[in-house]
Amino acid sequence: MTTVRVAAVQAAPVFLDLAASLAKAVTLIGEAAANGARLVVFPEAFLPAWPAWVDEVLPGEDRGWHLRLLEQSVVVPGPVTEALGAAARDAGVHVVMGVNEREEHGGTVYNTIVYLDDEGRLLGRHRKLVPTHAERLVWGMGDGSDLQVHPTALGRVGGLICWENLMPLARFAVYAQGVDIWVAPTLATHEPWVASLRHIAREGACHVIGVAPAARFSDVPDDVPDRDRLWRGEEPHGDWMLDGYSAIVDPAGTVLAGPLIREEGILYADLDLDDGRARRRLFDPAGHYNRPDVFRLVVDDRPKPHLVSLNAETGG
Repeated sequence: MTTVRVAAVQAAPVFLDLAASLAKAVTLIGEAAANGARLVVFPEAFLPAWPAWVDEVLPGEDRGWHLRLLEQSVVVPGPVTEALGAAARDAGVHVVMGVNEREEHGGTVYNTIVYLDDEGRLLGRHRKLVPTHAERLVWGMGDGSDLQVHPTALGRVGGLICWENLMPLARFAVYAQGVDIWVAPTLATHEPWVASLRHIAREGACHVIGVAPAARFSDVPDDVPDRDRLWRGEEPHGDWMLDGYSAIVDPAGTVLAGPLIREEGILYADLDLDDGRARRRLFDPAGHYNRPDVFRLVVDDRPKPHLVSLNAETGG
């Protein structure tokens, strides 16, 4: 059987509260599983929240928010991924979760997605290669070592974060690994983003799950530092900081579910993975419709650690 039920969780985290956001995620994983989902995908930076302040205040005015974000960020692997793994195992589902990640003793935050299987194992992570515009004040850059597609019992699952999905070479690197289900956690909450999801589905001959938060300023906890400076609330946005626009798309570019706009909820769709495999007979961007004699992509997939111990390498 090639049919897989998937879920796109359009929800808001409890802003800058890791424990509360994790508890909410665990509840939503259980709800999606109870409705038959076998893969559950969450938005970008869901744990513990997106850096809402980057477009609201001047650089250098973010001290309080940044310290809170750093404190509440996720070490991978660590207690949070263990808790997510337990939730995935208990529910019998695969999970893709957007997190703010930091290294155990590090002072830099990364925009990361983590992949867990239905036995609770951490399959891998991916750090966003290029934070977008003002996001570079908050997040560091990833490298090519985790630009991977993960084989699972459901098919080959991989993808990119937000505007990485607009990077043609990054897309090709994922296409070339035979992705069946493309995940696109994002903060791009507007109608043109759905067009991008449809294009990727057609170009890659894969199913695409685009998932974003739907979040209101009125739900931001009162104890968040400088809360009133986080959001100007200018029209047409009003109370809505992020509008959603989550959607699930098939390899022909047809929207199977969504877009869901300005409400929290879970989208479901039953994906026939043979649809993508059959469509590649018409267009396979990394196969018969590629010209490696004319174009060739070289990916440096070596890890770029900040510290390399020569003593450890030589066995000294």
